Amino acid sequence: MRLLTYRTDGDDTPRLGALLDGDRVADLTALATAAGARLPTGLLELIRAGEPALATARDLLAGARDTRPLGEVTLCAPLRPGKIVGVGLNYVEHVAESHRSLDTERELPDRPVLFSKPSTAVTGPGQPILHNADLTKQLDWECELAVVIGEPASRVAEADAWRHVFGYSIVNDVSARDQRRSGQWFFSKGQDSFAPFGPVVVTADEIPDPQRLDLSLRVNGELRQDSNTRHMLFGIARLIADISSGVTLEPGDVIATGSPSGVGAGMVPPQFLQPGDLVEATIERIGTLANPVIDAR
Repeated sequence: MRLLTYRTDGDDTPRLGALLDGDRVADLTALATAAGARLPTGLLELIRAGEPALATARDLLAGARDTRPLGEVTLCAPLRPGKIVGVGLNYVEHVAESHRSLDTERELPDRPVLFSKPSTAVTGPGQPILHNADLTKQLDWECELAVVIGEPASRVAEADAWRHVFGYSIVNDVSARDQRRSGQWFFSKGQDSFAPFGPVVVTADEIPDPQRLDLSLRVNGELRQDSNTRHMLFGIARLIADISSGVTLEPGDVIATGSPSGVGAGMVPPQFLQPGDLVEATIERIGTLANPVIDAR
């Protein structure tokens, strides 16, 4: 299933839906009401309800007839995670460009480099990335595969990690490169709007091999990043095992699995986002997450 959260004109209430046939949206709440079925009304609650709720959603969608075009709705971030765990330096070529441009270590890390982004950084498809020139002159992009946790994970072995995955989405790990503070990345990566997320969450059964997905990013139509998740230094199962060794991952938490090379800081000369830019992050089998950049002052 390709699950999403959306609003309609004249109604600000977020609705739980699914994307069908590429460009048709089904209202899961309305389908459940019509069928007399019990179903959570939000994606986070659906994830927490587990497999019985997912089975109900699948059954409802199998008979869905009343749908509307995607262009008639406004997509929201699929959910607001309790935690966003970011992974730094997780593609070999990005390690090299970060060493050249951001003074990080030359050597490949021997265990995942982790940081956090607050849930207040989350923004949805089409929503603006806020550029505040009083805070940054180096606003950068990072297209990343997002892993959405389905079952609680604590001290999980790598071999068991996959059963804790609910699905996959896209995160643009927006970063103010000049706001790193003594090596700490929280303010650099955690400001409001610095975690565009969406456009959908694709359930794990729809993506048999998440370690073989093309991913790319364009700024104003120009290709900046172009890679594949097979180039991750630490794969998804390793990340879940490492994080859960000391931090419990809960349903709806998101792991942003790292950026490939091609960030603005690594370009010669460096290029950074400006108001008026359009950033489009694309991952195979998931879709495209597009966000404009606006002046936030």
